[in-house]
Amino acid sequence: MFELKHLRSLRALKERGSLAAAADSLYLSQSALSHQLSELEQRLGGPLFLRKSKPIRFTADGLRLVTLADTVLPQVDGVMQYLRREQTTVQLRLHVECYSCIRWLTPALQLLQQRHPELELSFAAQPDFLPQQALLQGDLDMVLTADLLPEEGIYYAPLFDFEMRLVVPVGHRLTGPDVITPDLLGDEVLLSYPVAPQRLDVLRHFMTPAGIKPKQIKNVDNTLMLMQMVAAGWGIAVLPDWVCQEFEPQGLIASKALGDGLWRRLHAAIRIGDRQQPAIRTLVNTLRRRTLIA
Repeated sequence: MFELKHLRSLRALKERGSLAAAADSLYLSQSALSHQLSELEQRLGGPLFLRKSKPIRFTADGLRLVTLADTVLPQVDGVMQYLRREQTTVQLRLHVECYSCIRWLTPALQLLQQRHPELELSFAAQPDFLPQQALLQGDLDMVLTADLLPEEGIYYAPLFDFEMRLVVPVGHRLTGPDVITPDLLGDEVLLSYPVAPQRLDVLRHFMTPAGIKPKQIKNVDNTLMLMQMVAAGWGIAVLPDWVCQEFEPQGLIASKALGDGLWRRLHAAIRIGDRQQPAIRTLVNTLRRRTLIA
């Protein structure tokens, strides 16, 4: 009459509150999820939820199935995990195009390991290689990136939006202007992670289109050293908002929006055929809720 997939879909609908959000978490199109649930309703002879309600409201029958899903699915997942205990270790090879993500990535990976103890995580961090190509060749399983390079066979799962912010010493001249324009950065030394200049967001999306270059670019290997150098007045930086939220309250630096705001979106690039792989689904859904784990 109904299957585990139906229970998973109803649980996702309850947790996400809408068909679109539930479909996204299940890696299904909204129409596919709607068709699946409509077919289930036909089997059961009645509606399970009110489609025009926001958030979704369940009927009495729907609530009984959601309650069943909350009870049964953890048990099913636990038994499946137990039965896999003797199987060959599952690998997840990850490449992260982000030097400062440890604050939210570490808790996500810890949760991943708790839910998938059979998983063996490894990281690829070789310089001068093409992660999307490595993904297609089977050398990687996931790439966390803000750069979308359309390739047949790769799916980019959206994770979350973030702002790249200007970081300067407290009292720096750039704390004065109401709006930071590209020309204001032309006389500054830009402190950056060791990334090719053409891949720096502040250059690609802010300064270069305006025909502006920084006075000099200096590479720094880690976030703490970079922030200390900014605080000491050795240059400015442009970093994700989560870094600013960590250091700004300490009074070490000040941050400002670039122009109207330089916003980016982080994606998980995965092979299309791996979209339903349990560990990948767990990590993607956990990272989408990063504000709960940061």
